This record gives sequence, C-alpha cells and structure tokens, in this order.
Amino acid sequence: MSAQTASIIVTLGAVFFAIAVTLWALRLTRGIREANLGWRRRAEELESKLNHADSIFAAHPGLVLVWPDAADESEDEWSIPRIYGSQVALGSMLKFAGRSNRAEPARAILEGLADYEARDASGVETTLRERLKTLHALGEPFSLTIIGPNGHFLEADGRAAGVQIVLWLADSTIKCLEESGARGRLEELRHTIAKDPVAFIDMLSKAPLPAWRLSSGLKLDWANTAYLRAVEARDLDDAIERQLVLDPQTSTLAREVVKTSAMQHLVQAVVIDGKRQHYDIICFPVSGGVACLAHDVSEAEALRENMSLQARAHDETLNHLADAVVIFSSQQKLIFHNTAFLTLFGLDENWLETKPTHGNWLDYLRERRRIPEQAKFQEWKQAELAHYADRPDVEAPDELWHLPDGRILRTTRLAHPLGGLLFIFEDMTDQVNLKARFTTLINVQKATLDKLTEAVAVFGADGRIRLHNAALEALWRLGPKDIAEGEPFDVIAQKCRSLFPNEKYWSEMKARITDPGGEMRVHKTGEIKRSDGSVLTWLSHPLPDGASVVAWSDVTDSKNVEKSLQDRAAAIQAAADLKSHFVEHVSYQVRAPLTTISGYADLLESGYAGPLGDKLKGPIDAIQSASAQLATMLENILDVAAVEAGTLALDLNDVDPFAIIEGMVALVQTRAEQTRVHIKVDCPEDIGMLRADGPRLKQVLYNLMRNALTYTEAGGTIHIGAAAKEDMVRFWVFDDGIGIDEEKRASVFEEFESGKGGGAGLGLALVRSFIDLHGGLVRLESTKGKGTKVTCLLPRNASVENATPELELPELAQTS
Repeated sequence: MSAQTASIIVTLGAVFFAIAVTLWALRLTRGIREANLGWRRRAEELESKLNHADSIFAAHPGLVLVWPDAADESEDEWSIPRIYGSQVALGSMLKFAGRSNRAEPARAILEGLADYEARDASGVETTLRERLKTLHALGEPFSLTIIGPNGHFLEADGRAAGVQIVLWLADSTIKCLEESGARGRLEELRHTIAKDPVAFIDMLSKAPLPAWRLSSGLKLDWANTAYLRAVEARDLDDAIERQLVLDPQTSTLAREVVKTSAMQHLVQAVVIDGKRQHYDIICFPVSGGVACLAHDVSEAEALRENMSLQARAHDETLNHLADAVVIFSSQQKLIFHNTAFLTLFGLDENWLETKPTHGNWLDYLRERRRIPEQAKFQEWKQAELAHYADRPDVEAPDELWHLPDGRILRTTRLAHPLGGLLFIFEDMTDQVNLKARFTTLINVQKATLDKLTEAVAVFGADGRIRLHNAALEALWRLGPKDIAEGEPFDVIAQKCRSLFPNEKYWSEMKARITDPGGEMRVHKTGEIKRSDGSVLTWLSHPLPDGASVVAWSDVTDSKNVEKSLQDRAAAIQAAADLKSHFVEHVSYQVRAPLTTISGYADLLESGYAGPLGDKLKGPIDAIQSASAQLATMLENILDVAAVEAGTLALDLNDVDPFAIIEGMVALVQTRAEQTRVHIKVDCPEDIGMLRADGPRLKQVLYNLMRNALTYTEAGGTIHIGAAAKEDMVRFWVFDDGIGIDEEKRASVFEEFESGKGGGAGLGLALVRSFIDLHGGLVRLESTKGKGTKVTCLLPRNASVENATPELELPELAQTS
C-alpha cells in the first residue's frame, strides 16, 4: 500500500512541476515577444531615419567621407573612411582615381586628389594631403578649391565632428555652379593665361631628355618619347600597362617628393641601349602627382671623375715635392699638406688629421719654437691671418723665416683658386749659406784680382763681362765708368782698339769666349805689340761653367831686360869662346918649349953631355921639377877648359878602388917622406869593382892628396880610404893640418883659387868637376887648426850621360 501511495505522490509532484514550468515558460515567452516587438519598432524607426539620411546624401551633389575617429593618419597610406553620396557624385569622383584600386573607391579617390594644386580661402597654395594631415592631427578645419584636370574645379571642406572627421567633396560641374563663380573664375583665369599649352606638351613630348609623370599613387600615367625609348617600351600604353621605370631608385625618389612636397634629385647610373650612362634625375611635385626629368650628365660625370683624378694626381705631385706645401681653406682650416710639410716642421700626423686652423697651427709651432721669434706674437699672428681677408690679386712677395734652430725658410704665400691660402716653404739654409760663402769668395776674388798687376777679365758664355780688376782699366787706359758689369765684349773691344787696332785679334778672342765648340774653348797664349810700343802677353782660358778668363800682362820691361840678358849672354859666350881658344892656343905654344926644356933636362941628367958636377945637379933637378909642375898645370888648364866647354868625356871602365888608392899612395909616398907626413889607408881589398873613369878618379885622389900634403905640417897624418854602401862608393881624404878659414870654405872649389902652395888653384876645381861628371857629389868638412876632410860619393855605376860615344852605344843596345 505504502509503495503505491509513494508512486502516486511522485507522479502528482511531477505533474505539478511540469504545470509550473509551463506557466513560467509561457510568461517568459510573452516578455521576449514584447521585447522583440519593441526592438523591431526601434529598428524600423532607425531604418527609416537611415533611408531618410541616404536619400538626403543621395541628393547631395558630392561625396561625404567620414572617419569614425581622429586617429593619426599614416604618412604613406590612407585609413579607409565610410563614403556617402549619390552614385553620380561617386562616379564623377572616381574619374580622379586614375588606375588606382577601384575595390577601395574612397582610398582611390583620396589618392587621386591628394596632390593636385589647391588654394584655401586666403589664396594660399596647398594640397588636400597636407590639410587632411593637419585636420587629423590638430582638428583644424579647412575649405579648399582643388584644381583638377581638364578644367575641373572641386571643393573640399573638412571638419571635426566630435571624435569623427568629415570631409565634403563636391565637383563644381555636378553642383551646376556657374564657371563664372568668384573662385572658379579666378582659377580659370590663372590657367587660361598660360600660352599655348598644346605646343608645350608637344615640345616636352619630343624633348631629347626623358620626361614622365606619376600619379599621386606613384603610378606612371604619362611619358615622352625619350623615356619610352630609354625603357624600351613599344608605346605609352605599353609603358603604362607594364609600369616601366627608368631606374628602381626613381620610385623611392618620387615617394620622397610626395612625402616632403619638395623637389628631390639624384645622379644614377642607367644602362640604355647597352651603354652605361649617368643621369641626373629630378622629381618635383605637380598638381595631381609627381613630374620627373632625366638629364644625361655622363660627360659631366666623366669630367668630374677626370677632375677627381687630376686632383689626386695634383695632390700626389705636391706630396712628392721636396718643398713643404700646405693649403688652408677660406675658413682657415687645413685641408691639405704634403709629406715634406710634416717633416720640415716635425708635426704630429694625428694632430694634423684634426684639421686645425691656421691660428692653431701657428700656436702649435710657437710652443715648440719652430717659427720665427716674435716680440709681439699676437700682432704678428693677426697680420698673418689678415691675408685671408686681403687675398691680393697679385702674388705676395716671398718672406724669409729665420727659425730659432738656425734654419732659414723661404715662405711663399699664394691665393688658392678655390678660396683660402696656399703656402710653400723651402729650406734655404744651405742655399743662403752657400750664397754668403759665394759672395765672400767673389769679394775675395775681386780683392785678389785687384792686387794683381796683370789685367784680368772674366766673360760669360753670352760674351758679357762678369768680373774685372783695376789693372784692366789701367792697362787699356779706361776710366771706371768705361766698363760696366754685364757690358758686351764688342763694346769693350771697341774701346781698346785705339791701342791695338787688330780686327782679327779681337774677332778670334770673341770666338774663344762665345763659341761653345771644343776647337775654340782651349787654353791659348800669345803676345801682341801695341801702337804705343808696349808689349803684352795674353792668355785665354775656358772655365768649367762656360765662362772664360782673359788676362793681359805688360812685359815691356821684361822684354827689355830679356834683350839685355841675351846681349850679355852672347858677350859672355863670346868671351868664353875667346878664353877657350886662347887657352888652347897658349897651351899649345907653351907645351912645345916646355917639352924641349924637360927633354934636354932629362938628357943632361942622364949624362948625355958628360957627367954632371955637384954644382949642376941641383939646377937640373929644379928644371925637371918646374917642368913637371908646369906640365901638370897645363893639363889641369886644358881639363878645366874642356869641362867648361862640355867636351870632356869620361872613359868608363871597371876599376878597383883599392888598387887606385894603393897606386896613389905610392905616387905621393916620396913627397910624404920628404915632408915627414904619415899616410894611413883604410880600404877593404874586397870592396868590389866600380864603374868609373880610372885616370880621372886617380887625378881626383891625387889632387886631394897633394892638397893635403901642402896644408899638413911635419909629423902630421893623412888618412885616405874608401867604403861601399849599397849602390854607392865613398872616398875620403882627411888630414890634421891647419884647416881652412870659414870665409874661404865656399870658394875652395872655385877655379884659380890658390892657397898656401901658390899654385894655379885648379886642383880642387877639377875634383868637383870630375865627380859631377860621374853623377856624384863632393862634401867638405874643415875646422880651423884641426884639419880638413873631403868626401867624394860616387855611384857604383856611373852615368853614361858624359861617357864617350863608344861606351854609350852598347849600353843603349843593352837597354833596348
């Protein structure tokens, strides 16, 4: 029972719950229907209002563009506004869209009209693009008249409506406004005053330089023939359809023009007809887009490149100059310097890279004491910098900078063609020093020449006198003003012809001075006799630098003295010849009776006439001694005469000095014993052979021994000897006799100088003559009261110069 009851209760509960849910659903559905009905009525009202607005907008002769908010517009793209207006107005406006994207008509219309020329109410030129940007950014309203193509005028009004931006666009033609309206008439008048626009378009179309026009959307919409040829287009339609561009950079350039509303240009290399050419591409804003022109600047670019190469070559040339070069711009900035400039002033290259000013450079050098010391440096510096303002048309005079380190710089200042100043610094230290030395040398030479008694003149290769001394003026009787430096040779020669009018002489002298040929430029001397009777010797000598020196010397007195000496020499020679002849004659005349006397004395002594008594023997001995002495004297006189006449010849043979000395000692031994004088010999037996004239050598030693015996007192000693050393043989005779007075030593070897013995004085003279003929020498040493020593030095092989001809021939044959 209970189970059934429970089942019934559950069933009843479910039924009641279902009824409750159904009642709640019925009530809820009724509320929804009422709400839906209310929203439907609201939608109908809104649709009615919208239709009403659409009908109003459709009746408006223009378009209304609405941006739901005033967000910043992109610089390159438009945000898409809602568009309202009649279909007729939309179709009219789409004419200005060109070939832009028709799927977005609002954007296409804006792009088409944004860059056409426009004027506001005050007549200020502007564009729709610029004013829309200002409206979006600042909310500034505007009213514009846009000058479209084909004489269309459009009105544009922009306003801010709350957060929305509204733009009204209207075509004056669609509005049925008369073309004579105030603004329209004004703009029409401005355009109609242009002269013959058709001819201008035809001219531009046939222009040799490429020209084209881009729309506001940067699409090609017109080009001339040159452009079509450059882009290899069949015709304009082909170029527009394919959107052919001269160079990709032109699109970027046009976009920059649209962005800045200012002209832009660039120089771009373009390949046309297979040739690489440079074009100067110019893009500038025009009404409705961008116009572009391309000018062929290939030649100008080539010239610019050539100028650049020349500039670099010029800089390289200056960089290789030994002189320092620096250039400062018109703003006094350092713009160029060569390596020599860096080295000359010892500058830091990194510091020069900072492009210091001229003033900074002077301060830099002053700190390092590399410019001339200045008491008032600032004034001097300002004077240096003042040259930039002066810029003289003519070259400024050079200056010499004396640096503290002793260097001397020549400073040349020039106005640079591109503005500023160019400085050239040349180290003149060596040159100035050399010039000073040269000037000193010239002055010394001038002073030296003035001290000479000879007349001297130096002529250049051009025949002009460079240097002369005072003696030249005196010799040729010229005044100080008659010879000027640089005067031609012909003028000077003309002044000298009064004393020596020999045309050939002066012509030849001029040729030696001016003729560069080797035949004339040789050392030449000569002698001339002038009309005044004076005699001059002259010489012409070429100098290394092409100049010539000519000198004249007055030898008139010398010639007179020379003639006198010649006459005297002739007289002396005549006297010598007379003496020789006399000596020979007398010797011959004396020798014959002397031989007779000596012969009869010998006969009487030999007992031919009978025995001699004691009374006759003494006189006979005296006669024999006197005869022998007189014979010796005659022989000596003949030898002296032969020596003086140069006819005495040596008979050279190999002789033994030891044997000669022994024979000589034996010859004088008897007389030495009679006078009680001792003789000592000092000669090695192996002394060797000597090439000499034996008899003459014996005569030399005999004369020396006889002279020693004469001046050596009883009990004295005479030393005679010989010694060999290398290729010389030395003979000496030394006695301890009375010696020779000092005043007589120089004349003992003179002829006819007799001493104590009272002889003829020829013995020692012959000693010296015979030794000289052998190529030797004689030395005398004597001390008063102590004795005398005579030394004879002979070469081991005597000279054959004075030998007999018989001896010379074998010697010559042997040497040949």
